[in-house]
Amino acid sequence: MRTTVRRVQPVLGEKFYGEDVHVLWAKLGVVFGALLMTVSGGGLIAVRLATAKLDSSITTTEMIDSKSEAYAGSNIDGAINLLLVGIDVEPSYTGPGEREGVLSDTIVVMHIPHSHDRAYLLSIPRDTKVTIGGRTEKINAAFGHGYRGKQGGELEKRAAGVRMLSDTVFKLTGIKFHGAMLIDFDGFRGVLEELGGVEMCVDQRATSIHLAWDAQGNIVSTWYDDVNKKVRGMPQGGRSVVHEVGCRSFTPELALDYARIRKSLENGDYDRQKNQQKLIKAMVGKAMSKGVVTDVNRLNRVIEAGGKATILDTGGAKLVDFVFTLKDIRPDDIIMVRTNGGRVNPVEIGNTSYEVLDAQSLRLFQSVRDETVQQFLVSHPEFLSPS
Repeated sequence: MRTTVRRVQPVLGEKFYGEDVHVLWAKLGVVFGALLMTVSGGGLIAVRLATAKLDSSITTTEMIDSKSEAYAGSNIDGAINLLLVGIDVEPSYTGPGEREGVLSDTIVVMHIPHSHDRAYLLSIPRDTKVTIGGRTEKINAAFGHGYRGKQGGELEKRAAGVRMLSDTVFKLTGIKFHGAMLIDFDGFRGVLEELGGVEMCVDQRATSIHLAWDAQGNIVSTWYDDVNKKVRGMPQGGRSVVHEVGCRSFTPELALDYARIRKSLENGDYDRQKNQQKLIKAMVGKAMSKGVVTDVNRLNRVIEAGGKATILDTGGAKLVDFVFTLKDIRPDDIIMVRTNGGRVNPVEIGNTSYEVLDAQSLRLFQSVRDETVQQFLVSHPEFLSPS
């Protein structure tokens, strides 16, 4: 059993249970982006300073059991696989103030080849059909099962959720992991605020179910009643926030909202994955910009905000080793990959619709295990995200 370490700045706070906690694919790049912009901006001294800052900001603990089949070991000299998880707290159908469960709507396999010069990010759809405890379920339920089945504090419950999810992802893909990263919403908003928002382009009109304009032009929170298929909490005279086609500056609030939307998009969760990938690349790009990497105080604030959002499992490797291992990866070296070629592949079982990975998607995961991802993507360009 690897030793659990609590860092000095906890990520666990009362706001985790607040009404505005949202899942975001882009959460998954907060610390990764901080590492990238750290090693690109100031040489060895900057690396050591920022590593010390990260080391004191991030909570680390064992999330992937070292005795599990899903554990790849602590050697990161060769290819590296990390499980990136973004969590949400599911609203109950009685109102936005109560919650019925914890879901991992964001599940990404990060594959770094042995050359350590790029990173492939493979998004697994939240509705993917899997077997959990002998029952057919959606993969985003795995985290919740582990979370609810663990006694103890919030950190222990979250670690147990990732542990069960990693086992489930391993059974689905055959991929073993050298570590994991769990990120929630609260600290992530802080990163975007420290960055001052981001620039993004909208290529498909997207209507929010989470935010609305009231009659006075202020943004207010709403929530979606999935049973009755209706947005709740709309103020009198209000209207939903709509993200129109075009390029513009996004405030942190609107950027997070845009990357959450899936119900009004043509290809649902696949289009959401694409938008989330846009956001992460925009964030990493801005984090690596001259205005951030040359401003030590701002750099430290960004890193600290990322640390507050994160629980990290390095699989027994030292954090500083990860920093140096990723030193050659830049934003353009982050390759976004989507399963099923970005096409919905549903199957109905009872009254529930699941997403099923096709044969080519399973070959994609095989290529991760065989270290032939680049060759696979050359032969199957439809698996590359347009972003």
